[in-house]
Amino acid sequence: MTAGTAVLGAPRSSSLTSFFRVLFVGGIIVYRALFNWIRPAIYIPTMLGSPLFQILFFANLGKYSGVGDTNFFVVGNAVQVCSMSAIYGATMTLANERYFGTLAQLLATPANRAALFLGRTLPVIANGLLVSVFGFIVGALFLDFSMPASQIPALALVVTLTVVSCTGFGMMLGSIGIRARDVFFASNLAYFLMLLMCGVNIPIDSLPGWMQAISKALPLTHGIAAARLLASGETLGSVAGLIRTELLIGATYGFLAFALFRYFEASSRKYASLDRF
Repeated sequence: MTAGTAVLGAPRSSSLTSFFRVLFVGGIIVYRALFNWIRPAIYIPTMLGSPLFQILFFANLGKYSGVGDTNFFVVGNAVQVCSMSAIYGATMTLANERYFGTLAQLLATPANRAALFLGRTLPVIANGLLVSVFGFIVGALFLDFSMPASQIPALALVVTLTVVSCTGFGMMLGSIGIRARDVFFASNLAYFLMLLMCGVNIPIDSLPGWMQAISKALPLTHGIAAARLLASGETLGSVAGLIRTELLIGATYGFLAFALFRYFEASSRKYASLDRF
């Protein structure tokens, strides 16, 4: 079954039952259809091996450079590695439809467009959370990362919201991939620029002014800052402003992503552009 035919049977009814069927069942089927690397033998080195070595490398480099303590690097990288799913995965959930030649069939279905769009984000978010949790476990097992146990629920909430925010950014890139010739270069560039600019391994106030301005408009930046404060013992209320900003940034990118998706769908009917490479 291809990703494009996965939702061909979606009913025309706009009922909540139909909406949630497309949202959850369709989203899972599409995710499995678009990604042929979900087998354990490929998933483990791809989605877990890379974060493992990233966290170990930067934590040990930071330890000897004196830039920050172990917690600074573990929290920053454990949150940031969610973008492997949120950026790459979210981009591919839309761009791969075009690459595999199933986009036209997908957009020919009468299924609710919001359900189609949002359904692609749920597996991406779940995968991003899994990778981030793995990152924190790596820090606890290998790098003496520690935090008050009472802070874990608040930290889990902040990480979840940050993954959602970052997924909105990835979906925007994916929407551009519906029309762009090669969006995967942009997703790679975005991933590494966020690693540089979002305060993952370098304090934001150490960056040049223009980079600080860009970092404040990117997902991850405020979420990582909130997670670090919580790990150090701050209360959830004290980071509420950072959380709101992170959510606002994610919602903005998510809204822009859906608007682009609908725009390219509408324009394709006039110019037959979706099958051009």
